[in-house]
Amino acid sequence: MTFSPLPAIMLEPTVRAALLEDLGRAGDLTTDAIVPIGHRATTVLVARQSGVIAGLDLAMLAFRLVDQDLEMVVERADGSHVGQGEIIASVSGPARAMLTAERTALNFLCHLSGIATATASIVAAVRGHDQKIVCTRKTTPGLRTLEKYAVRAGGGSNHRFGLDDAILIKDNHIAIAGGIRPAIERARAGAGHLVKLEVEVDTLAQLEEALALAPDAVLLDNMSVDDLRQAVAMVSGRAITEASGRITLDTAAEIAATGVDLISVGWLTHSAPILDIGLDYPHASGE
Repeated sequence: MTFSPLPAIMLEPTVRAALLEDLGRAGDLTTDAIVPIGHRATTVLVARQSGVIAGLDLAMLAFRLVDQDLEMVVERADGSHVGQGEIIASVSGPARAMLTAERTALNFLCHLSGIATATASIVAAVRGHDQKIVCTRKTTPGLRTLEKYAVRAGGGSNHRFGLDDAILIKDNHIAIAGGIRPAIERARAGAGHLVKLEVEVDTLAQLEEALALAPDAVLLDNMSVDDLRQAVAMVSGRAITEASGRITLDTAAEIAATGVDLISVGWLTHSAPILDIGLDYPHASGE
């Protein structure tokens, strides 16, 4: 799978804010007291466990924002599968700046690599089927763009990025509107000609009602495997089918076998554990 890196202009505000949060009001008291000015070093970013890498541009930016003289040489690019102990990149330059930026760089790299690794695991679980694994809007506030990038690095795809991407009519919309029909009719009346419309259904009866109004997609929420199989047959290609709700590595293949088009998984972004990556100091040179 190929995917494009995010432009630096999209990354810098988030990385800058994270560095400023860490530097506080007085800077790095520990490093400034211990490491001499002008001391230079070379360190390596090492995977402490196997997984998929994502977030190297953020790590590089964290180092460069602290000191432009820091250089990072990437050995294993975003989207790469790495083994335990494998070197991902090396960082060279002023030691003070390197240590000051270390935690911010690692926070981004470990978090996003964890998401990429989790995504790759569920993509592997449905291999042999045609489904796409997609993420949701259950993201860390302020990090959605980055977390959705990490999903792509892991071989997944993105659902909508925000409320303005598409219309997704959920159970509360239906309840307030007074039913599926009025909800869809009102939504369609207010939508632009390029806006897709998806409706969430919990039962096959709701699905039948929704299909009569020709939505672009149907979200089959928390349905049993048997109901999902029947739902796919009912839709028969008239809309995109999306399975959602408590999908795990153990259940993903069975759900994929029902023939749904998409499997959306919230825990990829809201609960994926980090990938343990460290900045190791094999040698240094002083000036």
